[in-house]
Amino acid sequence: MGAPSSSMTSGDIGWLVSQIPTHYPFVLVDRILEHDASGRLVAAKNVTGSEDFFAGHFPDQPVMPGVLILESLAQAAGIWLLKTAPDPRALEIRVVGFDETKFRRPVVPGDQLRLEVRLERRRGGLARFRGDVKVGEARAAEALLLLQVATLPAPEVDPLARVAAGAVLEPGVRVGPFCVLGAGVRLGRGSVLDSHVVIDGDTRVGERNRFFPFSSIGLAPQDLKYKDEATTVEIGDRNVFREGTTVHRGTAPGGGTTRIGSSNLFMAQVHVAHDCRVGSHTILANGTALSGHVEVQDHATIGGLSGVHQFCRVGTHAFVGGATVATRDVLPYSLTVGNRGRFFGLNVVGLRRRGFSAEQIAALKQACRLLQTPAQSLAEALRRVESEVPQTGEVRTLVEFVRGAKRGVILERRRDADDDEAEA
Repeated sequence: MGAPSSSMTSGDIGWLVSQIPTHYPFVLVDRILEHDASGRLVAAKNVTGSEDFFAGHFPDQPVMPGVLILESLAQAAGIWLLKTAPDPRALEIRVVGFDETKFRRPVVPGDQLRLEVRLERRRGGLARFRGDVKVGEARAAEALLLLQVATLPAPEVDPLARVAAGAVLEPGVRVGPFCVLGAGVRLGRGSVLDSHVVIDGDTRVGERNRFFPFSSIGLAPQDLKYKDEATTVEIGDRNVFREGTTVHRGTAPGGGTTRIGSSNLFMAQVHVAHDCRVGSHTILANGTALSGHVEVQDHATIGGLSGVHQFCRVGTHAFVGGATVATRDVLPYSLTVGNRGRFFGLNVVGLRRRGFSAEQIAALKQACRLLQTPAQSLAEALRRVESEVPQTGEVRTLVEFVRGAKRGVILERRRDADDDEAEA
């Protein structure tokens, strides 16, 4: 209690904020500047132009939404409450409401918010804070906050389930009938197993994941070289695994870990093989199969009945159409369809839905046109992209992805309509 701010890393802050359900998907506290166990906390938030919410609020004149300014205060107050709790993992902080809210000036990219919360009153599970937000010496906002400290229920295990003695179930976990959990399984707060779910091996599951019937997680990989060595599965938060999904643990040659991020949707009968890396906010539709060592980057979507060859990558914000077979890397931001997969330009609809600006999309289109030019080597095309195209973050991501390809990329370099895809 009352530890200096230097003792809290960004990971510590992110973990504490994850126990405030209203936070998703934004962590709005970067650093703890001061912490007083008697009732005061000061935090900082650096507001950058890359924040996701600026894409739609507003593209031509970005302003931080007022509701997120209030959320940043709630996160700061929630951190104080959790830091003073004997067992933070058993608690969840809920935002009940705000009062006397006033916004004094807009918050824009480049601002650093100084978030100060002071405990005014605490009765039972309710706590009232006064919060102030400053940019430099100017006050940006102020409000009264009412938060509730809720104790999560003990893990609930159906009598028809089988849970090995060594398994760890955190508060709020529910295990339905006919589920089987091995001794090395760790289930994070609020995760739910409906029924007939099998989780085995050294499998570490984060918070608020949902497993539907007959999903099978953490079993031995389908690799003849695997000799029962100790390997793992790591799963983040808020993922959904629909019926029949399989996720196999890693192999020693592949690094030993199959890793899945957060906020992914795995539809029915999806298979994630050993040593795969799946990012966050992805969608894998029904029957998608990832071979061993595949990487699927953030915000990618893979259509139903598609297959990705081992050691291939699917780039960020890519859209892979249904029944596609990808035997080379799928470019970021691309639309790729077919057996074998072919490049059909940018995933423009998806990019617009996710708030990409017209300038960002135009730069990516220009980069793709240069990469498709047939009368030059791909290395020369990459040099032209770097010298002739605006170097947005997306363009740099595209260039780095192509340069890092080991199996080549799916990219049409057309002389005529029948040209085959070129390898990087």
